[in-house]
Amino acid sequence: QVQLVESGGGLVQAGGSLRLSCTASGKIFSINAMGWYRQAPGKQRELVATIISGGSTNYADSVKGRFTISRDNAKNTVYLQMNSLKPEDTAVYYCNVRQTHLGDPYTYWGQGTQVTVSS
Repeated sequence: QVQLVESGGGLVQAGGSLRLSCTASGKIFSINAMGWYRQAPGKQRELVATIISGGSTNYADSVKGRFTISRDNAKNTVYLQMNSLKPEDTAVYYCNVRQTHLGDPYTYWGQGTQVTVSS
C-alpha cells in the first residue's frame, strides 16, 4: 500500500499564496504521475495540475499562470505553489499518485487539505 501525507493548506486572503506538499511512502515501485485535484462544496472533484515522471506538466485553465506544480523524485514529493489566490480557489485539495507495478496501474489519493481564500 502507498500512503500520501499532505500539508500546507490553510486560510489566506485573496491575492495571497500557499504551498501544498504531498509525500508518498510505502510500496513505491514506479510512479508515473503525481498531481493535485480539488473539490469545492457542491461540485465535482476537478483536476488542478499534474506532473509526469519526465517532468511534463498539465494545468487546469483556471489556474494557469498562477499555480506551479513541481516534484522531488528523490523524496517522492509533489508540491503545488499557489499564487494570486482567488476566493473561487477555495476547496479541499487532494494529492493523487499513479504508479505501475508488474504492468498493473494503481491510483492513490491523499486525505485532502482545506484551502480557504477569503475576499
